[in-house]
This record gives sequence, structure tokens and C-alpha cells, in this order.
Amino acid sequence: MEYVDVAVLLGALSAASYLSLVKRRRSHLLVLSLFSLLYFGFYRKGCICPVGSIQDVVLALGNQGYSVPVTVLAFFFLPLIFTLFFARGFCAAVCPLGAIQDVVVVKPVKVPHWLEQGLSIIPFVYLGLAVLLAATGSAFLICQFDPFVAFFRRSGSAGMLVLGIAFLLVGTFFGRPYCRVFCPYGAILRVLSFFSKWNVTLTPNDCLRCEICDVACPYGAIREPAEAEPSLSTRPARVRLALLILLIPLLIGGLGWLGSRLSVPLSKLHKVVSLAEQVALEDANPATPPTDASKAFRQTGRPVNALLADALRIRQQLVTGGWLFGGFVGLVMGIKLASLFVPKNRTVWEPDEAACLSCGRCFTYCPKELVRAKKVQRKNAIPLKPV
Repeated sequence: MEYVDVAVLLGALSAASYLSLVKRRRSHLLVLSLFSLLYFGFYRKGCICPVGSIQDVVLALGNQGYSVPVTVLAFFFLPLIFTLFFARGFCAAVCPLGAIQDVVVVKPVKVPHWLEQGLSIIPFVYLGLAVLLAATGSAFLICQFDPFVAFFRRSGSAGMLVLGIAFLLVGTFFGRPYCRVFCPYGAILRVLSFFSKWNVTLTPNDCLRCEICDVACPYGAIREPAEAEPSLSTRPARVRLALLILLIPLLIGGLGWLGSRLSVPLSKLHKVVSLAEQVALEDANPATPPTDASKAFRQTGRPVNALLADALRIRQQLVTGGWLFGGFVGLVMGIKLASLFVPKNRTVWEPDEAACLSCGRCFTYCPKELVRAKKVQRKNAIPLKPV
């Protein structure tokens, strides 16, 4: 059945790419999105999921005793490959997590651009933390805190059900909150979409500047025209650039150190470390009541020192990983800050390559796009033969 899932994923990605870049029809993308929600979400219960497959791939890279099934690798890599060529069609109409949020958008509010840019850092932080914990086998945050798995599987804790309902309620006025603020796989797609061979465009040659597309987009992906400024022709611009060059290494080093300090609290999420602490506590204080895990460990007859050595090794891995995690977050923040000083030269309203989810809503309202679609429809119409 998993191979059937891969075939359906490949077909859905192909259809989404065609509908968003060639057909340019929002109605067709909506139908495909509903199909993906029903099939990958409710029928297959959200598994296999490209978002959660990040953890499987990372765990296999960090643990030689764990092998990733071919189907999981396919679910992880296929959306990435399609994004490199055809932008974020996966987000548009294939991902069930995005689809379930897409159908509840009622009256989206426009978020200021500076706030949108600030919130876009969070998925990278979540991605780095999830990779760190998965690589050390400590926790699998992405699947553990999937806000919609309780809906897809019709089971789960009350807390996760409340979390899912909260995301959907927020999604009525803030389009796709999980996708835009938390999704770690979306963070990867956001970077890859910069290098996409084909991206969603509107009317670069004859834009009316009516701003209708900006109003129609519920995800804040439309960027307004901006005239390019001389990059280094003025002294203030050169000073800002010099400060930024100095700031990025400080961010990487400072946040790397902060990440390493998180090794102790994060290590408590690992079963081996928590078991070692419990066993050490019981040995130090005989009055401490044993747990089922500590009882099972003592029945194995394994030396306590061996368990403590494993716990120290895992904690040291988290120290090293914490440096990498913090440095990664610092690098992302530095790049975000640098993007604020990059000269922009947009003469029309256009979707942002990274933020655009290829949902096709802007096609439905753009006056020039409506004229173009009618011309194509008349051109493709089959003339009636006279009797």
C-alpha cells in the first residue's frame, strides 16, 4: 500500500505543478487539495508524511542501526525535487496539513511585512530543534506535536485535539498558521523555492497595479513594487553593511553557545538519560519509589555504570548538536537581516518566490489574468461544424 501512496504522491505533485503553472486554475487546485486531504489525511491517516519523514532521514544518518524504507525516502525527496523545478505545488494542493487549513480560511487579515518576516524564522528554529532531537534519538517533535493527526486518525489526546482546533480557529483569519509559522518541511521548501526553475507569476508585462492580488492572497505572499536603491553608494549604506558583516558571526557564536547550554534540559527528553537519572536517584536515596522503567532495567542485570556512561555520551552529543543548532539559528537570523538591505527592484505586484504557496487565489481575481484566461478558453474552444 505504501508503494501505492508513492504513486499517488507522484501523480498529485505532477497535477499540482501543471495546474498552478500551466492551467492556472484555482478551482482545479482546490479539487486536488480536497482529494489530498481525503486520501493522505483521513484515508491514510497522515502517514506516510513528508513533514514527519524529516525525522526518519535524520535518525538514519545519525544511527547506523536504523534504516529508512524506500517509500519514506520517496516521500521525503519527491516534494523537494518538484519544488526545485515547479515551486511549492506540494504546499498548494498535496499536503493534507495545508489542505485542512486551506478550507477554513474565511476572512484573512493582512499581517505587516516585518511581522511576517519575523514569524518566518520560527519554522527554521523548529526544524533545527527537531533535527537535533531526532539525530540523538531523544524525541520526535514533528509527529508528536502534529496538530491535525488527532483529526486524521480520529484518536489522540485531548490536548492535541484542542491544539488542532485552535490552529483551525486561528486559520479562519490568519491563513495557514501552522504552515507559515511552524512547519519545518515548509522551511526547507521555502529555501528551495528560491532556486525553482519555474515560479508562479502574475502579469509582469502589463500589471495594472490595482493591488487586488495582494488583497486576495490570504498568506501575505504578494510583494509590492519597490525601486532599487544604490547598494553601496552612500556612507550610511556602507556602515550598515559593515555592521551586518560583524553581527552575523556574533549571532552564530552567541546562539551556538546558548544552544549548547540547552543540552541538560533537552537530554531529559531521552529515555536513556531520564532512566539513568532515575536509577542514580534511587541509589542515592533508597526511599525514592522505583518506576516501571527502573525496575525493568535492574532485572536485566546490566551495570549501572554502563547506563550512566550511555547517558553522559548522549548528553555530550547534545552539547555538540546544541552548538550546531544555535549556530544554524544565528545564520538564519543573519540572512534574514541581510535580506532587509538587499536592493529590491520590483516594478509590479508579484508573488514572493519563497512565501508563495502556489494556491492560485491571485489568478482568480487578477483582471489581466481573467482576460488572459478567457482568451485561452476561446482559443481552445472547438468550433461547431455546420450541418
